[in-house]
Amino acid sequence: MPKIEIYTYEPLKKVLIPFIDSKVNAGFPSPAQDYAEQKLDLNEHLIKHPSSTFFIKVKGESMIDEGINDKSLLIVDKSLDFKQNCICIACINGDFTVKRIEKVKGKFYLKSANKNFAPIEINEETELLIWGIVTWVLNPKY
Repeated sequence: MPKIEIYTYEPLKKVLIPFIDSKVNAGFPSPAQDYAEQKLDLNEHLIKHPSSTFFIKVKGESMIDEGINDKSLLIVDKSLDFKQNCICIACINGDFTVKRIEKVKGKFYLKSANKNFAPIEINEETELLIWGIVTWVLNPKY
């Protein structure tokens, strides 16, 4: 089984960072604006179900067309129900993967978001466990 990194959320440990409650212009800079600096706990902002949420780091490029890159950090919620076309963390035949679940002509597939990777058909012989649904993708910029 490949080495994966899974992290859990510790709700009692808060990390408050400065948050400027103002929109940032992506076009021309605007003149000085009034803004209020507050404190924000990203865990509270990004995690709806702390007891069923975990973080996992991506290794590979099979989901790059979804913005999930090598070294992306995913926030995954185990309490969410499967919906067609959602992105999940799955354990398939003992190997962990991140893929989109799709149903085509009555058959289920785990599909990559990279044309260089073939879909994985799920059939009776497939050992599949859905670990959770991806709710956020965090990518390092540098």
